Amino acid sequence: MSDETPLADSKHLTHFTVDGEPFETDEPKQLASAVLTDYAKVSTADYQLGELHGHNPTPKLFADDQTVEIHEGARYVTVRIGPGPVE
Repeated sequence: MSDETPLADSKHLTHFTVDGEPFETDEPKQLASAVLTDYAKVSTADYQLGELHGHNPTPKLFADDQTVEIHEGARYVTVRIGPGPVE
């Protein structure tokens, strides 16, 4: 008998990127605000989450309170909102 945990008990990890940085999660449904703060480590006051599709450079934007269904290989970006830093 093996001491290994059965595969049925293991959680499936979904791999995705935010601003090109790789992440994984076992919770594929999350609020856009959680993706911004937990993974990208940016403020929801300054950034909005966007998802890139195919070769289209314009991301699909999510409201902070919108649920994001993270799928394998998804590519997310942070989009700065409001005025940028003063140079």
